[in-house]
Amino acid sequence: MNVELRHLRALAAIGDEGTITDAAAVLHLSQPALSRTLDQLEQRLGARLVERTTRSLALTDAGQRLWEHAHRILNQLDDALADVASHGPRPVRIGFPWAALGRHTVPLLRAWRGEHPDLPVRVRRCDDPEGAVRRGEVDAAFVRAAPLRAHGLVSHALYREPRVAAVADGDALAARELLHLADLADRPVALCATATTTNAELWPEGRRPHTFQVPGVDEWLTTIATGEAVGVTAEATEHTHPHPGVRYLPLADAPEIDVHLVWSRSPSHPATTAFVQHARQHTPRVATGRQAIESGSPESHRRSTSVAPDRAATTSGAGVA
Repeated sequence: MNVELRHLRALAAIGDEGTITDAAAVLHLSQPALSRTLDQLEQRLGARLVERTTRSLALTDAGQRLWEHAHRILNQLDDALADVASHGPRPVRIGFPWAALGRHTVPLLRAWRGEHPDLPVRVRRCDDPEGAVRRGEVDAAFVRAAPLRAHGLVSHALYREPRVAAVADGDALAARELLHLADLADRPVALCATATTTNAELWPEGRRPHTFQVPGVDEWLTTIATGEAVGVTAEATEHTHPHPGVRYLPLADAPEIDVHLVWSRSPSHPATTAFVQHARQHTPRVATGRQAIESGSPESHRRSTSVAPDRAATTSGAGVA
């Protein structure tokens, strides 16, 4: 079986772009040339990788698996070449979702720099941080909610994080110090397409609000600041995305969010394990929301003392969530 890098680059581009036309443009190839390369790859593997019609293109299950492997192989090759060319240590690449770790992000990375001055870290915003680890685009990533049980990934639950409400600064709710989910149930709720922790199921049946999706964090903030909707998000958003027109308020009855670190069972960077241990040591074992400070309610006290999930690492795909 003779599969070349050009075959992997072709499939990676097709999966990324979603059309032969766009993938050919990215690779600076003609459409017929790219189609021939794809046909050749399928023939050599004896498997269909792409389902094509006159109107659409989609990766098959085999194509999806190879697409992820192709990205990982190509990224590792690029890293190896860059490592040789740079004459210095390769950075540890850390992916994170739109709010990173909130208030903990900078202290954690500063502490790493102080303890490992010769091992730089490069952070990368990933809308799909878990997928970025699978594809080899980052060495580890922070994720919210339970990671998928993907083969070859390991995850560790770091801590639990409170949810907060986001409302326009001129909204009547902004004058409150503490909100409940019921306070938002009669309002439109904006959901960010790149976030995965908020949906209508936070509310009980019969009291679920109207929700609609916006493409990114900037649109989400603007929609809320103009009063068109309210939002629910991780507390970290308040620290990474403050907005002059948005006020963030504690939610007394919203379930907390589990924050995990995910990495490959066979890490490509030798310092990945050291970074995992560092993250475990420099993130809180308890929820650190401001509820306990501002509201003083029994619910807030419970949240401020709730212990995070078992800190032992769990292996994705091993039957342990």
